[in-house]
Amino acid sequence: MDFSQIPSPCYVIDEHLLLANLELIRKTGRRADVDIIPAFKGFAGWGVFPLMRQYVKAVSASSAHEARLASEEMKTPAHTYSPAYTDADFDRILSCSSHVTFNSLTQYRRFYERTLRCGHSVSVGLRVNPELSQAGAALYDPCAPGSRLGLTCEQVGASLPAGVEGLHVHALCESPAEATCRLMDAVETKFGHLFAAVKWINFGGGHLMTRKGYDTELLVKALQTFRKKYPHIRLILEPGAAFVWETGVLRATVEDIVRNGDVRTAILDVSFTAHMPDCLEMPYKPRIRGATDALPGKPAWRLGGNSCLAGDFTGEWSFEEEPCAGKTVVFEDMIHYTMVKTTTFNGVPHPSIGTWNNSTGFTLLKRFGYDDYKNRLS
Repeated sequence: MDFSQIPSPCYVIDEHLLLANLELIRKTGRRADVDIIPAFKGFAGWGVFPLMRQYVKAVSASSAHEARLASEEMKTPAHTYSPAYTDADFDRILSCSSHVTFNSLTQYRRFYERTLRCGHSVSVGLRVNPELSQAGAALYDPCAPGSRLGLTCEQVGASLPAGVEGLHVHALCESPAEATCRLMDAVETKFGHLFAAVKWINFGGGHLMTRKGYDTELLVKALQTFRKKYPHIRLILEPGAAFVWETGVLRATVEDIVRNGDVRTAILDVSFTAHMPDCLEMPYKPRIRGATDALPGKPAWRLGGNSCLAGDFTGEWSFEEEPCAGKTVVFEDMIHYTMVKTTTFNGVPHPSIGTWNNSTGFTLLKRFGYDDYKNRLS
């Protein structure tokens, strides 16, 4: 990747790496005879949807805007779930959706009749909570005690409400295949008495099948076994990160070096809180090209964002070449859960979005400016 062609800051999607992920996911879905669809909550960069459309038949949406994006840019109806639908949005969601999942029985009672009058077939589901915590970080655990997400076995009861055809469960986060196996067992244990009336089960996201070391054979065998046991049930997986895992970078630039006591901080033209929020929320330490964890005997550098938030920093690293003003810094694996979560806090410049192709080089898809910032506010 030739960074002299790429503006700073910029999210850059490598088309070759994206296609490799799409190939793996399609192959896995075909072998297991299940539908694996991307979740827009993890990635919604519609500039590469023409590539993705060759590999996916549907998408997962969490709002009216995501459902509309599915219809307009992915050219497919959405499998839509939201913790709470509103009167203002529900008809728009129906017009763009093939599947609609309700989070509670009160939401089902409030909106179900409208699914019958929308003018096309919509398959209705309920989100269920298997009460199996495997997500790791509490922030991302939908099965934590007191969770607002999904119905427990006790709440669902002995049978499904009229018209409900599917169950939707989400309980993973960047998880291995073994976690999917445990999830499937838990759903069968808790809700197996409903399976005779079910046409589909959506096992949600968090299946990180494109991560190096992920046991795709175990996943395929587990899904095949479930399908043989319940051949009338269609299975759906909807990863948010797997489709774009390690498919691109965030290119940034050092703008200043600040020293305070023994701490050296390289100030960048990007912000962790605004452009890489999971680094602070998870939290996790991103990988940086040409840098390692701080090494004994070598200078250590903290990286700081360009917002005024005191905690807008992370580190420490040792660099092959010490940072200085004008130096390029490349954050690895910055395509999933970045662009969809960015803000314009402090009015800091938003990174551009582009693609890289080994044959044609860099293509700019979007450059953000003052109007993008201003028009979000009034």
